[in-house]
Amino acid sequence: MKYRLNSVFTSLQGEGRNVGRPATFIRFATCNLHCPWCDTHRTVHMELSLEEVMLKVRHREKRFVILTGGEPSVQAGLSDLVRALKDDGRVVALETNGFIAPPHPELFDYIACSPKPDYAPRYRDGQMLNRANEVRIVAETDMIASFCRNMRERIKADDYYISPLEKDGKMHYRRALNLLSKVNRLMPDANPPWALSIQMHKVIGIR
Repeated sequence: MKYRLNSVFTSLQGEGRNVGRPATFIRFATCNLHCPWCDTHRTVHMELSLEEVMLKVRHREKRFVILTGGEPSVQAGLSDLVRALKDDGRVVALETNGFIAPPHPELFDYIACSPKPDYAPRYRDGQMLNRANEVRIVAETDMIASFCRNMRERIKADDYYISPLEKDGKMHYRRALNLLSKVNRLMPDANPPWALSIQMHKVIGIR
């Protein structure tokens, strides 16, 4: 079996609770959704065996490993990779759209879920992720407050974030601030309240 990857690299986590934390990123090349604003290159640049992936990770000293995409949950053999990483002493985080819960989510040390409003009708309770450490929703528009509330009710998490959309080289911060205000008015008793997650890696110009 081969893992279809875009890249393996070292950088800083750019958003959410772990912002600024050094990490090794394993970026998968395929996704089960096709968001029109997605800025992730999903081209398959390498197909590696489990042993080859682990060799690339061992060449990097960062203990924190983030599986991202594309969409990791659609990758065959994901649980085998997570077990191998943990046996190697790594702390393993998952970034997922939550559309399909990964097999054995309990294996992960941290899960960040980013549900996609364009696919709201297709999120089914029987298949979607229902527990994460954090939820991050991109402010595609400032009219998706009801989607945010719906996802908060269906995905239990410790933290909830609104992230600005980058489109055509522009970061739409005002739209994110407007949505943040709306969701916190819509859910005045929510604890913790929704917070803003600035994509730090894009602000300072790193990968």
